[in-house]
Amino acid sequence: MAAEFDGVIQVDVRDSIPDWKPYELRRAPEGAPNVLIVLYDDTGLAAWSPYGGRINMPTMQRLADNGLTYTQWHTSALCSPTRSMFLTGRNHHVNRCAAIMEGTNGFPGAAGRLPAECATIAQVLQDNGFSTFWLGKNHNVPEEDLAPGGSRSEWPLQKGFDRFYGFIGGETNSWFPDLVEDNHYVEQPYGPEDGYHLSKDLAEQAMRMLRDQQASNPSKPWFMWLCPGANHAPHHSPKEYVERYRGAFDDGYEAYREWVLERMVEKGILPEGTALTRSTRCPTTRRTPLTTCARGSP
Repeated sequence: MAAEFDGVIQVDVRDSIPDWKPYELRRAPEGAPNVLIVLYDDTGLAAWSPYGGRINMPTMQRLADNGLTYTQWHTSALCSPTRSMFLTGRNHHVNRCAAIMEGTNGFPGAAGRLPAECATIAQVLQDNGFSTFWLGKNHNVPEEDLAPGGSRSEWPLQKGFDRFYGFIGGETNSWFPDLVEDNHYVEQPYGPEDGYHLSKDLAEQAMRMLRDQQASNPSKPWFMWLCPGANHAPHHSPKEYVERYRGAFDDGYEAYREWVLERMVEKGILPEGTALTRSTRCPTTRRTPLTTCARGSP
C-alpha cells in the first residue's frame, strides 16, 4: 500500500506543500550486497579444477577458497527448465517449462510462458531498489516470439531486467552471434579478425553496464545474471584455449573418471567410499552401445 499524502493542497500553489513519499521508488536496504550469478551450460561437475577436474580455473579457485563450495543441488537436466527454476525458485512444471523452448506445447506444464504469479528474482529485486542485468544465453522465450515483430512478453526486460545483452535462442555462433541488446537485434561490435569472441564480448558488456551504473547511481546495488554460451554447442573455442588443452584429455573418458574421482574425494566434493558406476562400454570395442554388447559385436 502506498504511503498517504502528507502535503498540503491549497487553491494557490504558493500556499501548497508537496510530499514525495507516496511516489518515491522503493530503495534497497542500507548495505544491500551486489549479486553476480554466472551460469554455465553443459558443464560437468568433474570438469573444473575447484571440484578436482583438469580445466584450470584459478579465479574460480580463489572464490572457492574464500567462500562456500556447494555439492548438493537439483537441476532438470535441461537448460530452459533449469534456468526457469533458478530464476523463480519454483518447479519447472509450475513455470510451464517442462522442456526446452523448442519443445513447448499446449499443455499446462509445458506452454513455455511463465505465469504472472511466478515472479523472477529480478522482478523482486527490481521492485526493491536493485539494478538488474542479464547477459548471455536466454533460451526462455517461445520460438514464435523470436522474430523482430514477435511478442516481447517473455523477453528479459519484461521479466524484471533493466538491461539485456546476449542471444535469445538455445545456441549461437560465438564468432558471428545472433545478438540482442535489450529488446532489439543488433550487429556485433567488431569481427573475429579483430579478436571478437562472444564470451569476451559478454564480459566487456557486463563491465560497461556496471560502469554506467557506478557513474550514475553508485549507491544502488545491482544483480547480474551472466550466462556464457561457450560450453554449449557449437563449441567455438578460441585457438589459444584449444592449444592450452591439447592432449590433456587424450587418455579418454574411462581413465579420466577414475582419475578425477580420487581428487573429488580428496576435496570433499564426494564422500569417502564413493564408487564409480559400472562402465557401459563394450569390452571388445570400447564403444558405448545403445543395447547390450555381445562379444564379437562390430
